[in-house]
Amino acid sequence: MKNVAKSLLMSCATTAVLMLGNVVNAAGLDAISAKDASAGIKEALTKGADFAVDSLGKENGFLGNPQVKIPLPDSLKKAEQAMKLLGKGKQADELVDTMNHAAETAVASAKPILIESINKMTVTDAKDILTGGNDSVTNYFRRTTSESLTKKFTPIVQSATRKVELGAQYDKFAAKGVKLGIIDAKDANLDSYVTQKALDGLYTMIAEKEKAFRANPVEAGSALLKKVFGAL
Repeated sequence: MKNVAKSLLMSCATTAVLMLGNVVNAAGLDAISAKDASAGIKEALTKGADFAVDSLGKENGFLGNPQVKIPLPDSLKKAEQAMKLLGKGKQADELVDTMNHAAETAVASAKPILIESINKMTVTDAKDILTGGNDSVTNYFRRTTSESLTKKFTPIVQSATRKVELGAQYDKFAAKGVKLGIIDAKDANLDSYVTQKALDGLYTMIAEKEKAFRANPVEAGSALLKKVFGAL
């Protein structure tokens, strides 16, 4: 009986602590004006965009970062060892370099579209980002920029991959592979594959920055970010 009572008491105490935490968080958010909240979110978005573009849109930004480096499509990766045995390994390496450098060039052009997205952010968007979870900044960018960035990146990627012999041959090879069921349709077009990987890398780095300032607003380097994200 004593154990039951003790367990019940501990459960009630835990619930009370959680409720108090929610009240404190709500009070913290309520203390922030809509103007400050909106400005804080815009600053967070800008920092995320700057960090991602500056990290990736430079020489070896993709190629030198294992987290976002673009590998050969799975269909070619399976054949990579055979290609090396046949003396074509240099072509495979050249294609990997070309894909990653194309992504670096593409991402370097992304900032105007990201900034436009920030400038178009509404008060409702700011509220959703503030209360939407640990990846809401990244998800906002993904939702508002992926279509425009795809259109921006694709011709840059096309220009690069067509200069490589293996890149020019890939689509023909992949189309046959799709029909035979040995290649995934999403990997059948090299330009689409590289463009999507460039987008994924961009959003991955934005997510890294978002994770950092949410985990430690004090080190975000801005009084406004400390105020807004410190209240969460």
